[in-house]
Amino acid sequence: MHGIKVLMAKNYIDNLSEEARKGQMEKAEQGIWPSKAPLGYLNVTAKDGKKVIEPDPVVASAITELFTRYATGQYSLKALTKAAHCDGLIHPKSGNPVPVSTVHTILRNRLYTGLFQWNGRLHQGKHEPLVSIDLWERVQGVLAGRNATPIHSYGYEFAFSGLMTCAECGCAVVAEVKKKGKYIYYHCTGHADKGRGGYADCRRKYVREEVLDKTFAGLLDQLHFDEDVLEWVRDALKASHADERREQEQAIERCQTQYKRLEDRLNAMYLDKLDRRIDNAFYDRMSAQWRVEQERLLREIERHGEAQESYTDDGIQLFELARNASQMFTRQAPNEKKRLLNLVLSNCAWNRGEIRAVFRQPFDLLAETAASAANAQARGDVSLTRHPIWLGFLEAFELSG
Repeated sequence: MHGIKVLMAKNYIDNLSEEARKGQMEKAEQGIWPSKAPLGYLNVTAKDGKKVIEPDPVVASAITELFTRYATGQYSLKALTKAAHCDGLIHPKSGNPVPVSTVHTILRNRLYTGLFQWNGRLHQGKHEPLVSIDLWERVQGVLAGRNATPIHSYGYEFAFSGLMTCAECGCAVVAEVKKKGKYIYYHCTGHADKGRGGYADCRRKYVREEVLDKTFAGLLDQLHFDEDVLEWVRDALKASHADERREQEQAIERCQTQYKRLEDRLNAMYLDKLDRRIDNAFYDRMSAQWRVEQERLLREIERHGEAQESYTDDGIQLFELARNASQMFTRQAPNEKKRLLNLVLSNCAWNRGEIRAVFRQPFDLLAETAASAANAQARGDVSLTRHPIWLGFLEAFELSG
């Protein structure tokens, strides 16, 4: 009898658990978050009697600010958590400040975009999103290290740390503050043979930050060209925009066709539901999947539309950036100098105070053509704006775009 009672109790518990899972899955397919609300939301009862989530008026804005700050790449998780404490991000029940681990979990949670995953499937939620999908994706890029800026314990950013390696031993070139914080010097770490051979001789060679500043400004000067070239490029980009616009319009048309096909399926399936040819569960499940796909198509249409509008502007801004890179560099803060150099240069090698670097694409071709065009103009061979190498650079920009 005892064994029979235990078996019956286990069967009751298993059945109860299965019914709970079915209920949660049904709510997820309806776009309702079926579990406890994460920080930033509250579990409430809607007018129809269903349990839903809605933004917490106390901490919802702090969650949005959390994503906005971290997307800049200027915050570590620890610094972000401290800033969140100042914004009032606390656990509503206990009143305790949230730890770093909770902040990391929040930044990873897709639920704040209006989408959520349940049992490995993506659902379009009916709750109000706290952040946009684009912002959430930028945050994931920072978490993965693609857009992060190193945070140093000195309290400020060194302009050239992390940009160079030593040409002799291949070690990193680091910065140090000397003479009571008045001057910044750079030197090779000098760990020969990965630290097993002691320090290399190149470690004893130091260079002032001001010297490196002038050296990098000189490299950026190689991208400079005069106003006549920039004006000609503006006209050429506008003329070449026709093909790019046609490609973007075709992509938008394809997305619109797919969107219309899904909309027709939803309408037909709704009629089948009314005629009771399909049950409500199947309708809710399929309609949720197709609406998520429609959301993706709408984002694609928006991106193609923005690309169509910004093609010419991006090309002109690229040339203006290259033309004014040296002047911009001298006026920027250390962290902005690093961003500019990372955008333009790669493989920077430090050789006893001298810098060797390679321009990234398409700046490498721009530097080469600017030098060749300047020489051609000095010789009086051809007009600078009609020099064939500028045509070649424009074609390369179109292909890369």
